[in-house]
Amino acid sequence: MKKALLLLNAIFLVIGGCGGPMVMRLYFIHGGNRVWLSSCLETAGWPVNFIPLLVAYLHRRSKDSPAAKLVFMRGPVFVASTVIGVLTGLDDYLYAYGVARLPVSTSSLVIASQLGFTALFAFILVKQKFTPYLINAVVLLTVGTGILAFHTSSDRPEGESNKKYYLGFFMTVAAAVLYGFVLPLVELTYKKARQAVTYTLVLEMQLVMSFFATVFCTIGMVINNDFKAIPREARDFGLGKTTYYVVLVCNAIAWQSFFLGAIGVIFAGSSLLCGIIIAVSLPMTEILAVIFYKEKFTSEKGVCLVLSLWGFISYYYGEIKHSKEKSETQTPESEMPQALSVITI
Repeated sequence: MKKALLLLNAIFLVIGGCGGPMVMRLYFIHGGNRVWLSSCLETAGWPVNFIPLLVAYLHRRSKDSPAAKLVFMRGPVFVASTVIGVLTGLDDYLYAYGVARLPVSTSSLVIASQLGFTALFAFILVKQKFTPYLINAVVLLTVGTGILAFHTSSDRPEGESNKKYYLGFFMTVAAAVLYGFVLPLVELTYKKARQAVTYTLVLEMQLVMSFFATVFCTIGMVINNDFKAIPREARDFGLGKTTYYVVLVCNAIAWQSFFLGAIGVIFAGSSLLCGIIIAVSLPMTEILAVIFYKEKFTSEKGVCLVLSLWGFISYYYGEIKHSKEKSETQTPESEMPQALSVITI
């Protein structure tokens, strides 16, 4: 059951990881320029979480009588989810600013460095063990991002200043660092929760985190007068007024799929596995950006992509090898109780 849950959430994560940046960039390409609005849409789909929570509650009610619990989350987990939600809102803004200034292919490659930061913070927060393969992956991803940082002139969108482009680049790096911290922080919350961590509780945490992230970004929208600008922006949108609102809705749905998948993968696997799956979606996002948005695939991007894939393969191979060694060392211990039980019988 846990493997099926992991697979389902991994699918959600890949769909959101590929679709979210593509839809967000579509908004900016055709006339949208509201960064706070885009950041808010990344978590504005939080009411979707009520659907599985309602289904789960009705199932408990039919099984455990009308006395079934409506909410499982306790105070400490609620506080932790609130803090993580605010950090997620800040990360949403950093990422949206980067996507507004960078081509999707570039921002995706920069976000690939998130795996390295996730590994680092996982080591600090949840005592994730480092292996030579993991260190190799972190180094390769860091070098790949550095190559992009020093070879950006051919990638800059037409009409955009170098200052805005570089600011977008470093804002995206900051988003990668922050979300690399958020993922292990979620895993730490699971470990430190003084209650049973079920998938229902995970959904409740996702709802709370997305709600407070949305509140954080909504405050930014109010200060920036984004709500007043939406009707005007819809009229001037390059694909038409109706399509404008469709893009906003699809944006919210895609990103909620991403965040729901991320928190589910951490529950069924680990924060580091979540970072790896995000890195896996990188080649697909690259291909989609080149096909649909006619973005340039420069030699620097090619080198960065190869280094990113190399880093992912290095980490994945190391994990397989570690799992194999772990199973071999545990086999004698696991067989001894079975042998004793047979003797007893």
